[in-house]
Amino acid sequence: MSAIHVKDLTKTFGAFTAVDGISFEIEEGEIFGLLGPNGAGKTTTISMLSTMLLPSGGTATVDGHNVVTEQDAVRRSIGIVFQDQSLDEELTAYENMDFHGRLYRIPSPLREERIAELLGLVGLEGRKDDLVKTFSGGMRRRLEIARGLLHRPRVLFLDEPTLGLDPQTRNHLWEYIENLNAEMGITIILTTHYMDEADRLCDRIAIIDQGRIVALDTSARLKDAVGGDLVLLRTADPVRTAGVLAAPWVERIEGHDGEVLIHLRNAERHISEIVTLLDREGIGIESLSVRKPTLEDVFLHYTGRSIRESEADAGERMRIHMRSRRH
Repeated sequence: MSAIHVKDLTKTFGAFTAVDGISFEIEEGEIFGLLGPNGAGKTTTISMLSTMLLPSGGTATVDGHNVVTEQDAVRRSIGIVFQDQSLDEELTAYENMDFHGRLYRIPSPLREERIAELLGLVGLEGRKDDLVKTFSGGMRRRLEIARGLLHRPRVLFLDEPTLGLDPQTRNHLWEYIENLNAEMGITIILTTHYMDEADRLCDRIAIIDQGRIVALDTSARLKDAVGGDLVLLRTADPVRTAGVLAAPWVERIEGHDGEVLIHLRNAERHISEIVTLLDREGIGIESLSVRKPTLEDVFLHYTGRSIRESEADAGERMRIHMRSRRH
């Protein structure tokens, strides 16, 4: 059964289209990733699904409830961890949880039981009486996740949950998210622009770019679609290099950021041929590496840009949008 059903969902702000007719379904108990750069439409999508923004077009249901006509039912069904912190720093961890529980009218004995259970789940039971302003970034994220689960939502939205955290803290938070999904069977929709995060956590991944979903599948299938092995070459003349290496055993060649990316099968069999061909043409090799496709390669394959380039493009689009709103 689908926990979330989205059909032709669109959001515009004047002449700017933030989300452009996207469609997808998420099954109950699935961890579903929306992967893309900042400004690609991830947060806007989450905002519509959580009823914080009205769609400009299309339809969406969450836990069987329409996000426009059944907003209260949707809100009772979801938990959300925002990209920006929303905790009260002058309250303790327990007080933040208790206040949230009262807003959802959870009876006192049950509220106490769930607060203790969830603080234990995220490893904060020993800090429940400490002010949030004394917490690290990772501890605050864990508390926000616990708070979002207090009313037992069927769907949990995590909007860039590890943004700004150090690698060790990110890894710890990934473990909490995996445990939540395994122990509670909760459906999780995760937005991120970290490729490794999506690769590890998500059952399926949608790559969103400029408001459109350009690919959707499991991580393994997305990488298989790119195909074979990858040889990454850096030479003094990448354009000429690509022409010289247009051999029958090469499936595809892409020039990117001063480098040449060669897609082929059984790369180890052809390394000597690559070196020989370039040496014959007098093209010196500055560096050469062989690897399997990654999600970064998948993003490059479907969008024609790396996610870092897309970050810059998205930033420029947002600046244009903000300037247009001021005029």
